[in-house]
Amino acid sequence: MDAALDEFAAHLSQIERASEHTQRAYLSDLRQLAEFLAGRGAVLDGATRDDLRAFLASRTGANAPATLARKQAALRAFYEHRVRRGHLQDSPARRLAFPRRRTSLPNVVAVDDCFGLIDAPNARILLGVRDRCAIELLYGAGLRISELVGLNVVDLRDDVLRVLGKGRKERIVPIIAKARTALNAWLARRDELKPRSDALFVNRHGGRLTARTIARHLSRYALIAGMRRHVHPHALRHSFATHLLDMGADLRGIQELLGHASLSTTKKYTHVSSERLVQV
Repeated sequence: MDAALDEFAAHLSQIERASEHTQRAYLSDLRQLAEFLAGRGAVLDGATRDDLRAFLASRTGANAPATLARKQAALRAFYEHRVRRGHLQDSPARRLAFPRRRTSLPNVVAVDDCFGLIDAPNARILLGVRDRCAIELLYGAGLRISELVGLNVVDLRDDVLRVLGKGRKERIVPIIAKARTALNAWLARRDELKPRSDALFVNRHGGRLTARTIARHLSRYALIAGMRRHVHPHALRHSFATHLLDMGADLRGIQELLGHASLSTTKKYTHVSSERLVQV
């Protein structure tokens, strides 16, 4: 099993260029499947379609539809890879039916609350300057949290950022004036944390800041700003897109700013604006 998973992991990383999050999730799903099969006296390469159906059925009560869909995608990708490598003649996951996913509207933060979040960090202390800059880029540039923590100082170009998105696709994102001011303020003090790499955002020990740390700080700043809700970093990206759309921005332009491969992914924000229009 380990050899098969190692080979698949190399395929995801080097050929598919999947994100680290996707790699971890797929491999975790496959190890879960291997454990389930062991209880039935089977192995990964000997699994049948009924085995895979039984595995997904066993997870139905414990996992949301979106998680089940991801597990099925992991199974399909793994067994298709095994067929291509000549280890199997046919994929047992080929004719699995995808579970129906509920469509949900993006979680959007109000404009005033976004401004409150940005003002929450204490600009008189070093870490407050860093955190304000991070929030400015999450909201003002619509970055994914993985794109934010992956930024390096050498990536800066005038009034634009070069970010590495999903599938390691590079895109250029404009920086608004307030984000540029916050970025300059942080760069002027960044060396005080004695960075051990060229990471743009570093922790108090000089290492690259993690997505989990930023999410934890954002929750704390939401409380400081008086918000009665949890704010996830991705909610600021949703808010960036929705607020642009509310102000009359073109959907195609928003797609480019967000780095969506398909316009259908961006179209969900039109439903958010419709909901808000009805409320108003």
